[in-house]
Amino acid sequence: MRGANESRVSEFLLLGLSKEPQQQHLLSVLFLTMYLATVLGNLLILLAIGVDSRLHVPMYFFLGNLSFTDICFSSTTVPKIIMGSSPTSGSSSRSLLLPLLLPLLVFPL
Repeated sequence: MRGANESRVSEFLLLGLSKEPQQQHLLSVLFLTMYLATVLGNLLILLAIGVDSRLHVPMYFFLGNLSFTDICFSSTTVPKIIMGSSPTSGSSSRSLLLPLLLPLLVFPL
């Protein structure tokens, strides 16, 4: 007789921040605005470092790497939050969780 639990979880339930559709729409727009501002700001930093030859020093090299890492982090987590705060969201497959957690495992704080 085997006593191990053999049930498998294939999806997880992502609960939104609000149950009211008006607030969900407002939160989606707010997260999208913050996401776009973050990505645009980091891209401008990378562009400035790449264009200006006076900024080709180690300090700006590390600042560019930090900006790139911030783009990677925000591009994996924020779109999932935006999708999770939509009124039509429900359960998501477990395979969507891996891209969300992979940057956190690769780049620990």
